[in-house]
Amino acid sequence: MPGQWTRLYASDGFAFDAWVARPDGPLRGAVVVAQEIFGVNSHIRAVTERLAARGFLAIAPDLFARIEPGLDRGYTPDDVAVCRSYKERAETMPEAVLQQVRAAAQWALTQQPCKVGMVGFCWGGLLTWRAAAQLPELSAAVCYYGGGMTSAQERARRPRCPVQAHFGRRDPILPLDGVLAFAQQHPQVQVHLYDADHGFNCEQRASYDDSSAVQAKDRTLAFFDQYLAL
Repeated sequence: MPGQWTRLYASDGFAFDAWVARPDGPLRGAVVVAQEIFGVNSHIRAVTERLAARGFLAIAPDLFARIEPGLDRGYTPDDVAVCRSYKERAETMPEAVLQQVRAAAQWALTQQPCKVGMVGFCWGGLLTWRAAAQLPELSAAVCYYGGGMTSAQERARRPRCPVQAHFGRRDPILPLDGVLAFAQQHPQVQVHLYDADHGFNCEQRASYDDSSAVQAKDRTLAFFDQYLAL
């Protein structure tokens, strides 16, 4: 079944859209997909479709809806510059963004009995790490090169659910020493390192690395199968 938009409401009453992809067969669980800074673009929608094909109800909330609803950008230098400004504005309202993540997780729980996980990329990886520490609705969380999550402030968080994290050894945004410090501080987190750059999972980026992306995907799916199975 092709994905489609649905309307959600945060706990403060704010209305926003989310892209939903449903599995055709038996449900294995639900996964909230947290966007990069480029919005719920074709890459993020493709991630939801792939999760649905694997049996997961996947939902990608528009996490910039309070700033620039419907954002759908690519990966040019101009896109990066514009979208970084949106991220800076969103980071001034972290609780409001978390309300939207929670609304997506709660919506998934109302569809049919299941457990809910979360996966996020870049900024979405950071949001996934924060959500793992704050949202009781989550049963598993997977962070891909979460920008900022290896800082001392973010490392201080304590996740409430099992977490898996994927980082590139050649990522200039997330220096390796910070990643290693994160892994040492959180031995319970499954930290995986790849000989890759930032954004290695996105086939639309120049930094895409197929072997790393496939290995990370297999690990992600196995992790969700382990923790979201009923």
